[in-house]
Amino acid sequence: MLLLQIKGLGITGIMVIGTIGMFFMAIAIVSIIVFHQRKVILFNKQIQKMEEERQQLLLRASIQSQEEERQRLAADLHDDAGPLLATARLYLNENLIHQEPAVQLQSIFSSKQIIDDTIQLIRNISHSLLPPTLKNFGLEAAIKDQFERINGSGVVNASVRFHDNRERLSDEQELFVFRILQELIANILKHSNAAFIHLTQNAKEKKVYFRVHHDGKGILQNDFEKLEYHSTGLGLKNIQSRVRVLNGKILFEIDNTRTYYKITLEVPR
Repeated sequence: MLLLQIKGLGITGIMVIGTIGMFFMAIAIVSIIVFHQRKVILFNKQIQKMEEERQQLLLRASIQSQEEERQRLAADLHDDAGPLLATARLYLNENLIHQEPAVQLQSIFSSKQIIDDTIQLIRNISHSLLPPTLKNFGLEAAIKDQFERINGSGVVNASVRFHDNRERLSDEQELFVFRILQELIANILKHSNAAFIHLTQNAKEKKVYFRVHHDGKGILQNDFEKLEYHSTGLGLKNIQSRVRVLNGKILFEIDNTRTYYKITLEVPR
């Protein structure tokens, strides 16, 4: 019956039906393409929003870290240096000239001791802000000094080797790299239960690579990225914010034998 109806339509009718079918098919294809493009645009907007939120998190982490450092510095000066200087002032009060010579000498000696302690305290605070080894001798010496301290504990076997340090980074770059490596090492010592930590440095073309190997519990790149977004701690966010300032990259891996973890920090010269 249907065949007879189609035959009755003739060639012109069949062409009309075919054209209408193709028209609706074209509309369907265009609709699918438009729908897909809208989904892509929406997805890209979500990605952009997530990236903006990530950048805001890093910025807030950096600002919060600086604020906490200022508060710690203020607390150290107020709680430690302040009382010491106040005590020294008590010894050197205006009535001192009316005291016996022996009392005067004792007061002066006690004041000198307190002032020396205050100087040492301020020196320690200054060293925590900018290690003198880093300032005077550079990144390699500062890292080796830190690893020697770790080795001295007798708990972790720590070693470091710089393969190519003929062309040093800028002072600012070295400070940022030192803080990143310092944070990484602190996290390994605190969380990984590692028996050894080994750091190597080498350079290739216009990039410098710092690689930290350890045999403890570690994280991979996906873990780092998740923790960077969701962790309440500042450590990982500070690492990423400093890496971003350096225009560098950081990669968390495990070796093929799955016996140790490797963290690679890439820094452009």
